Amino acid sequence: MQDTKSLLQSKTIWGSIITMASVGAQLAGIDIGDTGGWVNSITALIGAALSFYGRIKAVKRIRV
Repeated sequence: MQDTKSLLQSKTIWGSIITMASVGAQLAGIDIGDTGGWVNSITALIGAALSFYGRIKAVKRIRV
């Protein structure tokens, strides 16, 4: 890992942001869909999966 990229180019960071937003919405009582929280849960799972994928595929360091 010799090259760098900005924070917002990181799949890991974006996956974490999606997960935190979804969980935060659930805690605030906001249901993104009218399915009793399923959309929030699926969004959190997608965010977590993107975080894992981004970390595994990372080839550049994040420059802060």
